[in-house]
Amino acid sequence: MGSLMRWLRTVNRNMALLIMVLPGAVWFLLFCYLPMPGVILAFKNYRFSRDGFLAGIIQSEWVGFKNFEYLFKTEDAYIIVRNTVLYNAVFIVLGTALSVFVAILIHEIANKKLAKIYQTGMFLPHFLSWVIVSYFVFSFLSVDKGVLNQLLRYFGADPVYWYSETKYWPFILVIVYLWKSVGYGSVIYLAAIVGIDKSYYEAAMIDGANKWQQICRITVPMIMPVIVIMFILAIGGIFRADFGLFYQVPRDTGALYPVTNVIDTFVYRGLKVTGDIGMSTAAGLYQAVVGFVLVITTNFIVRKINKEQALF
Repeated sequence: MGSLMRWLRTVNRNMALLIMVLPGAVWFLLFCYLPMPGVILAFKNYRFSRDGFLAGIIQSEWVGFKNFEYLFKTEDAYIIVRNTVLYNAVFIVLGTALSVFVAILIHEIANKKLAKIYQTGMFLPHFLSWVIVSYFVFSFLSVDKGVLNQLLRYFGADPVYWYSETKYWPFILVIVYLWKSVGYGSVIYLAAIVGIDKSYYEAAMIDGANKWQQICRITVPMIMPVIVIMFILAIGGIFRADFGLFYQVPRDTGALYPVTNVIDTFVYRGLKVTGDIGMSTAAGLYQAVVGFVLVITTNFIVRKINKEQALF
């Protein structure tokens, strides 16, 4: 009885925070945890049943790891894994560096109203659909009316067939991703910077430290735990690609598949052609398991280096 009363008092004290967390918890419960038993489809040859979806799962034939062969035995297996991992590695490194850099710049702006305007302007692209972003990119890269080709013609150069040249797209995709995501990432680091005790900066100024020294000796070390945690979480998604970025922005152009085809787009195209739900479930399970192992491994390494900066 005493334990129950203590639990009720704890809930009552934190009621406001619990109410704030409730919508997110319900969302995760409905869309992340309840569907988890569906991973059984990764090991079955799913066939639709007139008795419903659950009956189809139960009645479908067990095929073991056969659904995973679609990913690993295809000719494109190396290309899609290479593209997925390398793009995400670049996104993690450059995205983290630019997000921290932007957060520091915004924090150092003396006019806070102006800082809010800059922050809002950089945060806005995060809310844009990839479909809209793809049309923005097309307005720049269109062969006939694209802004870049018109500039090239103005200076006497030949237009570039952007949607046929693979060599440009690794840079285009990285630039578009950073444009869309850095503003969101900077908000997280800006919140960490704002939480730093101002007395550290006052003591540094008394000792004669300039702005650069304050950033290097106070700001970056103080937000390093947040940077490490975000890095660990990002590593967990290194085998997952942003479908909209790699499918919508290149406009599903076949000539660009060698540099734009990733695991997610490959599985989607395969699902459209074959309708094999088991194959797509196997791909999702593979990405989840690898991501989980990477998070555990990365966190273990971080704990060995600095236990206080580990995620758990």
